[in-house]
Amino acid sequence: MAKLNKDIFKAYDIRGTYPDEFDENAAYLIARAFAKALKAKTAVVGHDMRTSWGALMPELVRGLHDSGVDVWDVGLVSTPLYYHCVNSLKGDVGLMLTASHNPGQYNGLKPTGPDAIPSIAFVSNEDIWRMAEAEDFDTPAAKGKTLGQRDLLDEYVAKVIETIGVSSFGGLKAVMDTGNGMGGHVLPALTRALKADVVPLYWDVDGTFPNHEANPLKESTLDDLKRKVVETGADLGVAYDGDADRVRFVDEKGESIPGDIITALLARQVLARHPGETILYDLRSTQAVREEIENAGGKAVMCRVGHGLIKRQMRKDGGIFAGELSCHYYFRDFYITDNGDLAMLSLVGLMLSSGKKLSELWKPIHRYFHSGEINSTVAGQQAKLRELEAIYGPAGKEVLHLDGLSVQFGDWWFNVRPSNTEPLLRLTCEAKTQGLMEEKRDELLGVIRA
Repeated sequence: MAKLNKDIFKAYDIRGTYPDEFDENAAYLIARAFAKALKAKTAVVGHDMRTSWGALMPELVRGLHDSGVDVWDVGLVSTPLYYHCVNSLKGDVGLMLTASHNPGQYNGLKPTGPDAIPSIAFVSNEDIWRMAEAEDFDTPAAKGKTLGQRDLLDEYVAKVIETIGVSSFGGLKAVMDTGNGMGGHVLPALTRALKADVVPLYWDVDGTFPNHEANPLKESTLDDLKRKVVETGADLGVAYDGDADRVRFVDEKGESIPGDIITALLARQVLARHPGETILYDLRSTQAVREEIENAGGKAVMCRVGHGLIKRQMRKDGGIFAGELSCHYYFRDFYITDNGDLAMLSLVGLMLSSGKKLSELWKPIHRYFHSGEINSTVAGQQAKLRELEAIYGPAGKEVLHLDGLSVQFGDWWFNVRPSNTEPLLRLTCEAKTQGLMEEKRDELLGVIRA
């Protein structure tokens, strides 16, 4: 038996430290399992800048070849570029070696089916683990081969520009921090095509992350970006995560903008081009997002958290755009995938069309007081959710079970949802005043942690 670490199989992706949790053997066995589960004939494989890719990639490819799968090697790619490659090269399965925003010692796989549809639409990660653990594989009539190496960066850049319809920065100046991640591979070509006035920050692709963690959700990782925006008199700052599918923004004053506020802004830009369309927003978002979508003439649909679930709902509801508090932004016209480059360019388009400074655009939307997501370790998650509903449900104006428990009151609301991978409950709370938010946040945490 292979004895694969089950903990590396997350809700949507596969991720663990190299080599003790995720190693060459795991890469080989998992490739074989995906090949069987998706009945693949062709695969698209790529990798980010993590130093372990050189050891892992040959075993990933060998696993596919031993399953009778022909392989396109697209080399060094961001996640959005990888999604484009899977679609352009028509892979039955896509496997990208990446650990997203995690530190350099991590690696893993972001798997897709055809059309870059998340693999969980076809097979659960738990089933993949079982197949790989048992080495339950098919024996092909003939081994697969490598079809060649392809560099689709220029093709991707053209597609991004075409999708958003913004071909220039129009005199705007931006500081862009890629945290030594994959944005540094894509942005030189993209900004050159746009003739953009850009101040690069940590564009050297380096899987050791020598400057700061490539996680823009951590406020401390934005310190250098904020300083550089103010120093250079830039109109905006942009911070990418490690694999460049997430992006966070800083205004001209060096103030960071919450991810859900950007959802509202980008929704406004999307609806200006596509009136009346459906926009999805995750249930942790400020209620201002729904208000802004409806004010702009769109249909606002609340959704669960997580890229696999959001992409599935976008297909079901026909959503043209979706945004998460975690700074993932999804575009129907780009294969229903999350894309930091499209989000950045869409925001630039809004700034150009409005003629307003970024601070003038987002501050009016930031009209409620939001706790952010707060984690608590809780062993009996479902019992605690039932307790919370018994306490708060009767007085609530609306009770939802879309993801955990959401209760809406007149001047405040909360959501508590279980983690997909850990014994955690995650609280989000928002109110019309700072004092009320803090009062209810502390009150809820008291119940959760009791």
